[in-house]
Amino acid sequence: MSTATSETYRAEGTPLPGMKQFGMIAGVLGVVLAVAGFFMSGAERFFQAYLVAYTFWMGVVLGSLALLMVQHLSGGVWGLVLRRPFEAAVRTLPFMALLFIPIIFGMHSLYEWSHEGITETDAIIREKALYLNTPFFLARQAFYFVVWGAIGYLLTKWSSEHDRTGDPALLSKMERLSGGGLVVYFLTVTFAMVDWTMSVNPHWFSTIWGMLYIGGQGLSAFAFGICVLVMLSQAAPLNRVITTHHFHDLGKFLFAFLMLWAYLSFSQFLIIWSANIPEEIPHYLNRWDNSWKYLSIFIIVGHFIVPYALLLSRDLKKNSGKLRVIATWILAARLADYYWHVMPELHRDGFSVTLLDVALPLALGGIFISLFVAQLGGRSLLPVNDPQLDKALHHHVH
Repeated sequence: MSTATSETYRAEGTPLPGMKQFGMIAGVLGVVLAVAGFFMSGAERFFQAYLVAYTFWMGVVLGSLALLMVQHLSGGVWGLVLRRPFEAAVRTLPFMALLFIPIIFGMHSLYEWSHEGITETDAIIREKALYLNTPFFLARQAFYFVVWGAIGYLLTKWSSEHDRTGDPALLSKMERLSGGGLVVYFLTVTFAMVDWTMSVNPHWFSTIWGMLYIGGQGLSAFAFGICVLVMLSQAAPLNRVITTHHFHDLGKFLFAFLMLWAYLSFSQFLIIWSANIPEEIPHYLNRWDNSWKYLSIFIIVGHFIVPYALLLSRDLKKNSGKLRVIATWILAARLADYYWHVMPELHRDGFSVTLLDVALPLALGGIFISLFVAQLGGRSLLPVNDPQLDKALHHHVH
């Protein structure tokens, strides 16, 4: 395709100026509130809320990386309209790596196994000390971010080159990298989520934990991508090409990922509950025996039953405005799910929300959204030289 065609799908000025402005305001407001919350609730609660907020937003980034690789590997036309938003999210990885640093400073507030001399008094942690120790933990985090960053850098670099040259060899390179990259993603994300969230309680474990987060990250990334595409479709140049059929397809994928997350969540519950092993069942008892039960009920009803019932509607999936509301709701429920994973382990006495629990997701979200919009600019909003593009834009036209 010609350069003129590439310009056809390039936004005039900064894409999504309203989203950029929202990100900047949310970021500044969130930081101010987080500082106030730090002095009100203390450093320990700050780091706990930070872990939840960070894991949530990294879920969007890592889910985007995985879906980008799935799209390259499958060649499906479903993902072409979302490729640029996914790539923009992936290009924020170097900045997100820097935002992990506060978790390192807050390790003692988050991870019991990091305390000095804990192996002398706790037999279970002593048995896991070969893995759960500070130097190895830090080395693993560095490895994860290098691997994720390298895969993301190569995929977005080759995609940009393909936009300019149309060289089909670049498509093959992206496909080959995505094949191996997905295997690496599954392994690294599994270990990273064990490190970040499961080791908050070093006495408990679940063998499905990694898959549960992988399904959740896919759901988060799809919900975020739909929200972005709805906004992009309201202005030039994408308002000429994005149709209700595209949203219907993406709504079906959102429904599928919601079902996957629910299946994995219920599988973990069913296996642990039916086995009735004293080392495992406290995970659910802690989330039901006191006021945490209300959040548990919300996860079941708000995260699954309500969006499931709504996404059954064909008309709703075709309505971009309503689909965006559902996607936004799912994102909020995802944040609640991360909170439900982490906080009951640190606050056994019951459910509580502080200013930090609102401020830090807002602050990190504002920073991420500002970076995301900046990365979305400067490129064509569609992969103009992709051989499947014409099919992706017209495959419902008869």
